[in-house]
Amino acid sequence: MDELIPATADGETITLEQKVLAKNEDLAAGNRAWLAARGILAVNLMSSPGAGKTTLLERTVLDLAGRRSVSVIEGDQETMLDADRIKRAGCPVVQVNTGAGCHLDAGMMHGALTALSPAAGSLVLVENVGNLVCPALFDLGEHSKVVIISVTEGTDKPLKYPYMFAAADLVVINKIDLLPYVDFDIARCERYARSVNPNVRVLALSATTGEGMPGWYAWVAEQS
Repeated sequence: MDELIPATADGETITLEQKVLAKNEDLAAGNRAWLAARGILAVNLMSSPGAGKTTLLERTVLDLAGRRSVSVIEGDQETMLDADRIKRAGCPVVQVNTGAGCHLDAGMMHGALTALSPAAGSLVLVENVGNLVCPALFDLGEHSKVVIISVTEGTDKPLKYPYMFAAADLVVINKIDLLPYVDFDIARCERYARSVNPNVRVLALSATTGEGMPGWYAWVAEQS
């Protein structure tokens, strides 16, 4: 993420991280304007690997079929596996492979939107690369950021990764169907999330069974 130039004669090293992020911010502003002009809602889904982002997307695509136009941008370091799952659900999808990169950025978002060409007034769901650090630093030009945590990951994730949870508009606690089998305290996790982000919304659901999904759809509808 940081770009460094060699030390100067007096031993000073200059970091260019701010310039990298500033360039991304400019591109994100362009994406945001493009989306707003077309009335397109873009939601950035972030989580650690295995939290259930793709399963949540699959169920959302199927449940909203015929009610709203939905398309998906899939971010992974390699493979088309997640994009293939979304395509089988009947949804337009563009895969972005980042290689060694651990996050999507605004430039990748621009390219994906160009390839996807989402309909005016539609919903674009972005599945970011599985990582609880870097994706929070890079604005894509999206309307909202969602962090997904599964009950198998541990109650203390908001404390261990505060920047990610501080950047979120919504925290989704997924896989609540597994609560009888794991040591996870939803109320305590919610308190931890609000300790770093007092105004964040929190939803508990199971993308596998469908429990709690109406709350997710209501939140999405509120963003439009």
